[in-house]
This record gives sequence, C-alpha cells and structure tokens, in this order.
Amino acid sequence: MKVDQARKLALDTLSRIERADAYANLQLPATLSRSRLDERDRAFVTELVYGTIRMRRACDWLVDRFVQRELDAPTRDVLRMGAYQLQLMGTPAYAVVSTSVELAGRASRLVEAVLRRVADSDPDWPDDATRLSYPDWIFDRLVEDLGRDDALAAMELMNKAPTVHERPDGYVQDLASQWTARYVGAQAGERVADLCAAPGGKATLMAEAGAFVAAGDVRRNRAALVRDNARRVGAPGVATFVGDGRSPPLRVADRVLVDAPCSGLGVLRRRPDARWRITADAVDELADLQRQLLTSAAGLVRPGGSLVYSVCTLTAAETVAVDEWLAQRYPDLVAEPPPGRPWQPRGRGAFLLPQTADTDGMYVLGLRRKGE
Repeated sequence: MKVDQARKLALDTLSRIERADAYANLQLPATLSRSRLDERDRAFVTELVYGTIRMRRACDWLVDRFVQRELDAPTRDVLRMGAYQLQLMGTPAYAVVSTSVELAGRASRLVEAVLRRVADSDPDWPDDATRLSYPDWIFDRLVEDLGRDDALAAMELMNKAPTVHERPDGYVQDLASQWTARYVGAQAGERVADLCAAPGGKATLMAEAGAFVAAGDVRRNRAALVRDNARRVGAPGVATFVGDGRSPPLRVADRVLVDAPCSGLGVLRRRPDARWRITADAVDELADLQRQLLTSAAGLVRPGGSLVYSVCTLTAAETVAVDEWLAQRYPDLVAEPPPGRPWQPRGRGAFLLPQTADTDGMYVLGLRRKGE
C-alpha cells in the first residue's frame, strides 16, 4: 500500500510540475515535506520524479512506438513514469504494469497494453540525443564544443543523481564549487567582492580564511539567502548587499569573484527540468550579460589584485570565448596559472568535466591586474 501511495504522490507531483510549469527542485521537496512517507519511499519518489523529468524524451520515444493516437496529459504522465521504471530503474514489469493501471483511471487498458509492449521490447534508439534524453540543440552544442567522447560522457553522468558533499560546517556544496572558491585564494584581512553570490556557498568559504567578503545579489530574496546561510555556518566576515553586479555599490577590492549567471549546462543532473527550460538563444544572451558583469568587475580590481570568473556550464560561448574577449579588452589583466588536476586546461582557464571527478561541470579563469 505504501508503494502505491509513493507512486501516486510521484504522479501528482509530475502533473503539477508539467501543468503549472513549476520548478522540480522546489515542488518536490515541498510535497515530500507534507507527506507521511518514510525515508525509503521518499527516496523512491525523488528518483521517480527527477528521473522521469530528466529522461522525458527517452520515455516518450519508448512509449510512442506503441501508440497510434494523441495522448491526454494525465495518461502521458502515467506512461512516462512507467517507461522510466521499466527501462531505467529496472523495476519488474508486473509491479510497474499493475501499479500504473491503478493510476491510469479510464485509460487503464491502453496503459496496460503499451507498458507490456515496452517491457517486452529492447529499444533500438534512433540517435544518442534521444537515448540520453537531451534537446537536439544541447546535444549538438556540447558535442561541437567538447568533442563527441567528452560530451557523451558528460551527458551520461548528468543523467544520474548528484553526489552529496557536506562541508565541515554543515553546508552542502558540490566539490566543484568548493574548489572554485578555494581557487580565488582569499587571504586574511583582504577585501573580496562576490558579485553574484547567492546562495552564498562560495562567499562563506572565502570568508573562512579571514577575508572580508562583500556578497551581493540583484534580487533581495536571494541576497537574504546569502545572509541567512552566512549566519547559519558562522561566517561573520560576510556582508551582504542588494545590487546589480553590473553596477555594484563597491569601490575597490583585493579580489573579485564573478560566479556569473549562465546556461547551467554543467549542472543538469542537479536541476532535472533545466534541460527543457533553457533555450539555444539564451546562451548568447547570457554571454553578453557575463561580459557586462566582467566589465564592472574589472573596474573594482586594485593594481596587483585578482579577478576570478566562473560558470557552471560547458559551452564555448560562455567560457573560452569570454576569455578571448577579456584578453583583447583588458590587456592589463594577465592570466594566473589555472587549477591543476582534475581540472583540464582550456584557453587561459580550465574546465572541470562532470565525469572527471563526479562533480558539477565548471569553468574557471583567474586573472591578475598588473601593477604590483
């Protein structure tokens, strides 16, 4: 009975996410917090909801081979969830079919027939983009920018749930973000500007060294999140402000971090629905915003001070192309040595591919202003 309740909750959550255009990483935790499910069933629901969303394209292909009519949204949800359990969770067919039929209502006969055929057939995928369940434009862009082998390995890994890393102070933060914050190299007594700081993980880690960190975000609620996280982990060296990183209320800093808004194509496993939300046009728009932020940041760096640019994406337009623009625009900002392994040199900066160390995908570039 509990398993059926878990699947019912998963289906209801999927429907709300799809119909209300809700964010999966906000909707699911809120739903689970109100449920009476035990930890095992909560984990099952999390895998089922996030996995079905990630693998939506693959699940639709598995189902549509055996459907000759237009499906209504509730039936589509049941079939997607059933296909995910059969093909990607390895759940026994009898359990998937019987519970899906119970959830299907008037479409129970169709759901039973389709899922039995999905269970009995081995997929002959039409292409890797369908098999891996990515929009064509993301698949093509990553293959072009990373090379086919690295791109496929990255996309394979980003279809799995992320590994959870907890810092000694209790803050949960991916290793890629921790290593980025360490790369900034903040020292005791220094003034550090973190222009796009929310939710505050990097700011609090930089303050740990004894630096004074001015951490800002353009949205008031996001800046408040930085403040609250700094208080929670005990980081009094973090001072938050509300302000646009393109015109921050700051004058000069020893070090500046621009952890810029980006397409997020390096953290797709952490944001299950992000691949279906981001558009190809957004990459170029975000690259323009990144250049504006860096223009502002460059004006804050004192002579001899440093600037670190980071993004959790893997596109050339937001990484090496931004580096090339910086090299032309600011010849007085010279490249610092990039971080070593497991990072891989790329341009003057470095990539961290998700599959290299089971982390988020990240790009960093370190620069120092001439003068000291």
